[in-house]
Amino acid sequence: MTGQVWLIVNPVAGGGRGARHAAVAARRLTDAGIRCRLVHAATPADTSRSASQAIDDGASAVVACGGDGTVHAVMQPLVGTDTPLGIVAGGSGDDIAASLGFTTSGADAIADSLRDMVVTGTLRSVDVAEAVTHDGTRRYFVGVLTTGFDSSVNERANAMSRLRGQRYNVAMVRELAAFRPLDYRVTLDGDTVSGPGMLVSVGNGPRYGGGMLICPGARPDDGVLDVTWLGTLSKPALLRLFPRVYRGTHVDHPAVRTFRGRTLSIDAPGQVAYADGERLGPLPVDVEIRAAALRVLSA
Repeated sequence: MTGQVWLIVNPVAGGGRGARHAAVAARRLTDAGIRCRLVHAATPADTSRSASQAIDDGASAVVACGGDGTVHAVMQPLVGTDTPLGIVAGGSGDDIAASLGFTTSGADAIADSLRDMVVTGTLRSVDVAEAVTHDGTRRYFVGVLTTGFDSSVNERANAMSRLRGQRYNVAMVRELAAFRPLDYRVTLDGDTVSGPGMLVSVGNGPRYGGGMLICPGARPDDGVLDVTWLGTLSKPALLRLFPRVYRGTHVDHPAVRTFRGRTLSIDAPGQVAYADGERLGPLPVDVEIRAAALRVLSA
């Protein structure tokens, strides 16, 4: 690789872990004789702009240093280009990094792995999904898109800023008390299925939420999307099912249906979509696979 390696850092990701890991990675690259540039970006918009600038400046790779939100913002301008994505994991979940085969534990191990990838210059192409919501928001995602219960929890948590680190758990408890099954309409490769559901999730990768295998069969390089539809469950049954998501065995439950396809549309009244943990916009949402559209560093 001949150009600079850009490391774009979310300074608050993982309580500062992303920035600390990025500093270690920058030292490893420099010690190996690799030119690198460390850039701090305060917002998702700044992060995407920095990634665009890196492409324009001829960067040999653009490395997202932080969690899934940072990766999501960095990758937007990289899709469809020859500039590869790298990841220095430093968030609270790092689901995308894990799904794409990047090291996620230990600053030294993360930095050494990135250095070796850059030195060898090994790349691979992975799929992304393109999502368009009802308000016209258009975004790529490489992990999981969620609707229904999970998205409602995120909506509630985002409105509870005073609780900071505890807000997601509190929001989940409150949403569970209030949530009712939704009337879903899902069109997959031209075939429409309607009915009640607690959530519908779309996986380009298998996991979200810090290791929950919501779409356990999803692979980011197979050219298709995996859909998990959780039907109507009582609240006690939902609580009993929840731990199985970490093992991916929830798909064996009779209330869960799975589908695969290349294009789909999801609609449910009053709902919004989240992708890679980031808010997209209101349903309906249209999703289409973009096979092999993103280049990534590889071991």
